[in-house]
Amino acid sequence: MSVIGRLWVRPVDVEADADLLHVWLTDPKSVFWDMQDADVEAVKRAYGEIDALPWHEAFIGLHDGTPAFLMERYDPAHDPIGDVYEVQDGDVGMHFLVAPTDEPVHGFTLAVIWTVMDVLFTDPATKRVVVEPDVRNDAVHALNAEVGFRVVGEVELPHKRALLSVCTRKDYEEAER
Repeated sequence: MSVIGRLWVRPVDVEADADLLHVWLTDPKSVFWDMQDADVEAVKRAYGEIDALPWHEAFIGLHDGTPAFLMERYDPAHDPIGDVYEVQDGDVGMHFLVAPTDEPVHGFTLAVIWTVMDVLFTDPATKRVVVEPDVRNDAVHALNAEVGFRVVGEVELPHKRALLSVCTRKDYEEAER
């Protein structure tokens, strides 16, 4: 076990997790998730829609048993990102959000993204992870680079200007932990 503690994921339970997700997604630190004005019902609808899709999944990340982050895994061929790059077999899209806190733990967010990548690459069908964070989100760009992502370029999506980046299994395995 690391000094951070044990991290793992479980599927989002839309009804049980809606209040928690609402707090996380409407926090000012979560501005890039575009849900600042959402109420609990809007969060339930959004994650209910994800739950109904066969190509998109949401997970609550746990830190020593306590909810601490959100992870989404999706098929980019069924997402607007698939319209702006050539999706390859084995591509998996990913989003993650660390729960806002007033007491940050040094290295925690990096440990979370490693956990997310470990979960994604546990599936042998995953060849590349694709991300499309807002171009202004410098903190996540730095984290992505640490775990092996390479920038493809800026792309225009319906709701943001994004920095398309990919991480191959080889890049992930060669990134220094």
